[in-house]
Amino acid sequence: MSGLRFAYLLALCVWIGGLVVLALAAPVVFAVLTERAPETGRVLAGAVFGGLLARHHDMAYASGAIMLVSLLAMGLVGPRPRPYAPRYAVIVAMLALTLVVDLVIGGRIAAMQAEIGVPVASLAAGDARRVVFDRWHGAANLLMAATLLGGLVLVFWEARTR
Repeated sequence: MSGLRFAYLLALCVWIGGLVVLALAAPVVFAVLTERAPETGRVLAGAVFGGLLARHHDMAYASGAIMLVSLLAMGLVGPRPRPYAPRYAVIVAMLALTLVVDLVIGGRIAAMQAEIGVPVASLAAGDARRVVFDRWHGAANLLMAATLLGGLVLVFWEARTR
């Protein structure tokens, strides 16, 4: 039972830790690369952060799968962690949010960037394409924050477990 709980907790820590690192890294990556290479820095920063985000999504899917399997096994082997069903629901919701950010929003952002053909940052602030891009970007940030909140709820439940 302790091995299953360890796998569950490790996967949870990796997932929410990754979200925190992304939140801390994004402004730094964009600031440093824009300062060092004013003409191409934002494009390079977007490519770097996009790569980090893709790796994070893969890690989040693996973490979610490990958590679901571990939680199921804990429920079958011993007394179910409380609350049991809500934990499953939170993990599934976190996975769903990650899928939306990765596949839906990420796909739309990539399609917009390809269609626009120039760096989005080079568009005027009032340009309709930039406004839509900024909305999608904001939605992704909001959903990732909701995923982090779900992870923190799971941490809270674990902290209360005796």
